[in-house]
Amino acid sequence: MKRLSLVVPCYNEEATIRTFLSATQLVEKKMEKELAFDYIFINDGSKDQTLDVLRDVASQFDNVHYLSFSRNFGKEAALLAGLEVATGDLITVMDVDLQDPPELLVEMYQKIQEGYDVVGTRRADRKGEPPIRSFFARSFYFLINKISDTEMVDGARDFRLMTRQVVDSILSLSEVNRFSKGLFSWVGFKVTYVSYENRERVAGETSWNFWSLFKYSLDGFINFSEAPLNFSMWTGTLFFLTSILGIVFVVIRKLTIGGSVTGWASLVSIILFIGGLQLLSLGIIGKYIAKIFLETKKRPVYIIKEKG
Repeated sequence: MKRLSLVVPCYNEEATIRTFLSATQLVEKKMEKELAFDYIFINDGSKDQTLDVLRDVASQFDNVHYLSFSRNFGKEAALLAGLEVATGDLITVMDVDLQDPPELLVEMYQKIQEGYDVVGTRRADRKGEPPIRSFFARSFYFLINKISDTEMVDGARDFRLMTRQVVDSILSLSEVNRFSKGLFSWVGFKVTYVSYENRERVAGETSWNFWSLFKYSLDGFINFSEAPLNFSMWTGTLFFLTSILGIVFVVIRKLTIGGSVTGWASLVSIILFIGGLQLLSLGIIGKYIAKIFLETKKRPVYIIKEKG
């Protein structure tokens, strides 16, 4: 019988773990003749009683296991750790707050049997999400698909069912600065998506706020596009050529009709404008250099303190 490994990152999720497990075990019973479920929870340095709850459920069920980090390393690190220890023939990544409906696993497995290598999920709408977050989310997907060669589906979740071959391909990407939404798409394979209506968390509060999502989106742009660097280069080239033309114009005017006293306000405005562009370009380049710096240090993506 094939085995399905469920990778479930957790950060301050003491209120949702048991509910998630109960809901998923109902699906497990429906599929028990086809798949053996194996749960892998990753405690990403939670500050509440998440670890205690994981210890308890792991002692109750033989197919429930957990990893506990030495501190909070972030969801990307938790996903990587879960994928690295997962041994199933099929692997799925799920959020513990039940925004990823476990019952979809039945349909997703049927798609795998039809010959797909990856069955992802996407929200049919963003009902219940703050309008400002929806606007920036749609803007992110629009821009990233314009400037990147790696297509990312708007509304796609990390919740996806993958074959062993797909997961091995993802794990072969050894980069430290990981952006899983992009990596899942970059490896390719035969992919299809299942749509569902947006769901609210069953309990607790999300650890993602606007600024953390904004920073996460910047990682996506930097990891999967050279467009920001190209912007800096072409902007610098444009202003260099413009300055050459300006110098030629000033010299010709001086030699022909003489100079004239100009106001300092326009000069200062131009200097500030160009100086601002230079600082912006340096900032963009600095972000790429920072990524290179982190990669060259070869630090581990995560540190495991406890296993169960």
